[in-house]
Amino acid sequence: MIKPDERRNVHEFILLDMAVKSLQNDYDKLGNLKMSVVYVKIVDDLLKDLRSDYFNKKRMLAKQKIEVVKWIHVDEYFSDVVLKTPGEDVILRYAKQALKSQVEKLLIEHLKSHSCEK
Repeated sequence: MIKPDERRNVHEFILLDMAVKSLQNDYDKLGNLKMSVVYVKIVDDLLKDLRSDYFNKKRMLAKQKIEVVKWIHVDEYFSDVVLKTPGEDVILRYAKQALKSQVEKLLIEHLKSHSCEK
């Protein structure tokens, strides 16, 4: 069994993980853009912030003895996430499009907060 606050932490961790992976995947393509120097700097700063949040969240989950074991492709719309917990393993189902939208929202929020700091 997983508590609601633990589930929220897992969800935030999953979003951070997906955001970092998406940016890393797109990073190589930035070199082809005319203003690549600008975009690379923005993405570098964003990745630095996201990685920090990611590792902090991962440590928090490790203290709660929760670990994401694997993703299971269900169909074109859903994926399951298998979690190892102190009790039984838990499977959470996620809608792929909803996750994508939430990752985009997370990235936009990080960009806004980063630009406000300067």
